[in-house]
Amino acid sequence: MPRRSPWMNTDLDDFRDLARTFCEKEIKPNVDRFIENKQVDRDLWNKAGEVGLLCLSVPEEYGGGGGSFAHEAILIEEQARVGDSSWGASLHNGIVAHYILNYGTEEQKLEWLPRMASGEVVGAIAMTEPGTGSDLQSIKAKAIREGDEYVVNGSKIFITNGAQADMVITVVKTNPEEAAAGISLVIVPTDTPGFARGKVLDKIGMKGQDTSELFFEDVRIPVTNLLGSEEGQGFIQLMEQLPQERLIVAVSNVAAMELCFEETLRYVHERQAFGRPIWGFQNTKFKVAEIATESRVARSFVDECIELHLEKQLDIPTVAMAKLWCSERAQKVADMCLQLHGGYGYMNEYPIARAWADLRVSQIYAGTSEIMKEIISRSLPAPA
Repeated sequence: MPRRSPWMNTDLDDFRDLARTFCEKEIKPNVDRFIENKQVDRDLWNKAGEVGLLCLSVPEEYGGGGGSFAHEAILIEEQARVGDSSWGASLHNGIVAHYILNYGTEEQKLEWLPRMASGEVVGAIAMTEPGTGSDLQSIKAKAIREGDEYVVNGSKIFITNGAQADMVITVVKTNPEEAAAGISLVIVPTDTPGFARGKVLDKIGMKGQDTSELFFEDVRIPVTNLLGSEEGQGFIQLMEQLPQERLIVAVSNVAAMELCFEETLRYVHERQAFGRPIWGFQNTKFKVAEIATESRVARSFVDECIELHLEKQLDIPTVAMAKLWCSERAQKVADMCLQLHGGYGYMNEYPIARAWADLRVSQIYAGTSEIMKEIISRSLPAPA
């Protein structure tokens, strides 16, 4: 088991017990069904809201838990601990809710956050388009103002919570002639005429997550659904929130590494080959030692980043390093663990097989590894 993180305290220990109990009871027995259905049970959101696991770091005045990112990290870790990658709670809690909390009007906060906290509303954010990936400045989706309304047209792809979302924060061009300066964020309720969902996408991993296509055809929303005080603030808003999103990815990567380590350590002690446990072979011991070290180093770095984030001192280059390191290292660890499982590691019934496939996307979403390297390199000082 990993050591107790330095940012933990007794109150957070109690919260971990709550999160662990919920994940063991409501998620672990249902992982296979979530994968088969390509989404979690809709009622899972309501159950999580009832016990206080939604909008954990949103102030109580808006229906949230009044906690911090530490609470978000614990839930991410406990979800990973039961081998689940289907439930999009980290995006709902740590990303979507915070766009509304940080940039929404008082009316928007009161309209959406309490219902997100109860599970009545599931949130999503729609950035990526079929023709754009990391290049957000090139998006084509538009929200053109007509009187007191925006008319939204365009399409989005790879949207987590897309099939179940009741509200989508949508990245659009309110001024199509501009690049970054033309981008805005608007709130689109999914019951608005003209909004449609495409199929749940068939992925190589995270098969229980309802990653979907979304379509907007003359979707009319009030101009009061704009996030921010004026148009054109969207790109800055995205850049301000991406560090927390990248830290969420790093936290989930480390938790997955620790799960892979524990599963593999158990397996190599139980599995027999040539008349003895495969733990008895030097190669096994050396590989497991390497896995343990990789996991410990990543955990230490992420713990440091969480502490910095709680103190509001986590900068963009540092979290880019964490996202880069943890996503790349998690894939390496999962691959070594799969190899130690032999043929069984290739079977989906084993947690290691799912983790291996699930982790691959970590080097792509929330900014690819290449984008992380670009961010890091820009922060490095030139030689004197």
